Amino acid sequence: MKRSLVFACLAAIFAAPSLPAAGPPPPARGPEVIDGVAAVVNNDVITYSQVREVSLPKERLLMSQYRGEELMAKIKEARQAAVQDLINRQLVIQAFTKESFQVPDHFVDQRVQEIIRENFGGDRAAFIRTLRAQDYTLAQFKKMEMDKIMVQAMRQKNVKSNTITPPGQLEGYYRKHIADYTSKAQVKLRLIMIPAKAGEQAAQKAMAEEILSKLVHGAEFDRMAQIYSEDSTRDLGGDWGWIDRGTLAAPLENVAFNLSPGKISNIVDVSGNYYILKVEDRRGGATKSFKDMRPEIEKMMALQQAQSAQERWIAGLRQKAFIKVY
Repeated sequence: MKRSLVFACLAAIFAAPSLPAAGPPPPARGPEVIDGVAAVVNNDVITYSQVREVSLPKERLLMSQYRGEELMAKIKEARQAAVQDLINRQLVIQAFTKESFQVPDHFVDQRVQEIIRENFGGDRAAFIRTLRAQDYTLAQFKKMEMDKIMVQAMRQKNVKSNTITPPGQLEGYYRKHIADYTSKAQVKLRLIMIPAKAGEQAAQKAMAEEILSKLVHGAEFDRMAQIYSEDSTRDLGGDWGWIDRGTLAAPLENVAFNLSPGKISNIVDVSGNYYILKVEDRRGGATKSFKDMRPEIEKMMALQQAQSAQERWIAGLRQKAFIKVY
């Protein structure tokens, strides 16, 4: 006698909000074509029509992005990926059957009722009309939902997601990816530039020193920029606004990001041009602590481990199976 698959992971299929809704039945099929065998998985056949149904959404997207030979190559890749996905799904369903599990009919009926309620406002007649318009019978649709339930249940049964990651690994990941937990540093900058002029380097530097002296003694930075600067922001009083790292040449960036708000730099010589910088404000650059990020890192690493476990499990099923792709 087959065992009823009533373990908790099956019930979670209907309770977990993270699982995608089944949505309306698949889009209407294109013109009828001669079908054929795309692959054989043990004793089960995967047809070309099944492959097209899986790859169709991706193909529609590709058609909006590519043309000609490149489009055909992308569609070929999409169909090859669909074949592999269908092979994996069939292997999981076969494993479900081999373990003598079964899904009680009321689980499938409950799922269909949820779809009617969520996607058709509870109108069963509208649901049936949609199935017929898209060339599906209710029995076929229930079989599709049954397959989804079996695949999800077997994955949850065979892939444990409650693996505990050692604290050392969590901290190592945090240190390696600390830039991801650091907000972007910016400074609000004003700048005066006195350019290099052939044969006038001494005079130009003397002018920069005079400007710096005036600033130190209380002159308004924006006014000095409007009078003396030959930078493109001269009319704006040298206002560069908020800038990120990488915006300025390295010598200027090093000065700008080490100035405190309200401070004025010394003269900075870059390729003979003389610069004076003022940082009006700064923001970002703060790093979230490991303590704050630990729950997120634990969750992310658990998902990665579950994905790796699932890939190993599927690979094991493939090794034991007869698979032929046409």
